[in-house]
Order: sequence, then C-alpha cells, then structure tokens
Amino acid sequence: MQATPSSALSTLADPPARMVDGAAMDYFLIEVVNALRVSSAVAAARASKTEREMVEAGLVPPPPPAKQQNPRDSASSTTGKISGPTDEEEGVRSRLEVIGMHVGGNFAERLCRDRPLFGDSLDVIKFVCKDLWTSCWDKQVDNLRTNHRGVYVLQDNAFKPIARISSWEGRQEALRRAKLYVALPAGIIRGALSRVGLHGTVVPEITTLPQCTFQIKLPKNT
Repeated sequence: MQATPSSALSTLADPPARMVDGAAMDYFLIEVVNALRVSSAVAAARASKTEREMVEAGLVPPPPPAKQQNPRDSASSTTGKISGPTDEEEGVRSRLEVIGMHVGGNFAERLCRDRPLFGDSLDVIKFVCKDLWTSCWDKQVDNLRTNHRGVYVLQDNAFKPIARISSWEGRQEALRRAKLYVALPAGIIRGALSRVGLHGTVVPEITTLPQCTFQIKLPKNT
C-alpha cells in the first residue's frame, strides 16, 4: 500500500480557505437592500388589500383617518431637514438587522474557534473592533470610546458599506439612504456579541459620509 504524502495529509486536515471578491460582497449588499425593499412593499400592499376587503365585508371597523402632515415636519431642500423613516423603510431595516444577526453570530463562532475565552466585556469589544471588523470590512475600527459602565462607541471614519453612497437629490438624501445600509452591519455586531454571551443594543449613527459610529450598550453586570 502506497503511503500518502505528508503534504496531502496536511491539505486534507486543513483545507485551503475559500475567498470571495470584496466587490462582489458590496454588490450583494446593494441587492439585498433592494430585494427586501421590494419584498416589504409587496407584503404591505397585500396586507392593505386584505384589510380593505375585511372592512368592506363589515368584519372589522374602518381605520381612523390619517392625520394631515405638517409641511414643517417633512424633508425640505431649503431647510435641510431629514424626514423620519417610513413604515416600509422601518420594515426593511428590521429584516436587514435580523439577517445581520445570523451572519454576525456565525462570524463570531468561526473567529473564536481557536482562541481562549474572553476575560470581560472590554475584551469582547476589542475583538469586535479588530478581528470582526477586519474580517467583514477589511480594516480595524478607527476609534473606540467607553464610559466603563457598559457603553462603547465604535467609530469608523471610512465605513466600507456606505463609502460610495451618493444621491443626485443632495447630501441629506444620501445620508437618509445610508442609514438603511448600516442596518445589516449593526445586526452583524449585535449577532457577534450575542453569540459570545453579551446581549445588548447596537445603534448606528451617521452625521457625515462615509463616517459611521456604532453605540453599543451592554448590561451593567457584564
């Protein structure tokens, strides 16, 4: 019986890593947002039709009349105000965050496979800032701040998922759109923290493109 070369055994024990082009992942994120936006619109239209049919059949009372919106509260190119998210956008954001939580949990499990247990929550946050950020977005966090009471602020000065977002309608509209594209990354961070036992909130904030900050709040007893 012919002996198997040691190089072949090494390959079987530790198969080569499979890699995906970074540009492909950028396009994938764009299509994910677009697909979920269309899906949410279809689901909302279906629900609206069902409700209308039930009202017409007398099964449920008609909904109260919608309040008239104050023009001062809407987005305006002259005042520079940004309107709040619509119900459709909120639905897309929630679904993106849930998807991100699954991705982040799997990432954390893979990255933590061969490393020792974390000492405390600060070690976990540093793991997110370095290992997770580099694996997902090709760089480490630019700045980390904490009040040492469970609140951490992670700042990325050129956050990859929003680095190329723009709008012909102006900067304010670009900022509004960018807030939807950071829902998936926020979910990734939250999912990674959850997989290692830290259950908190992750709130992204964008004031100027392409900078993005994520505020992480963890329970005080962690």
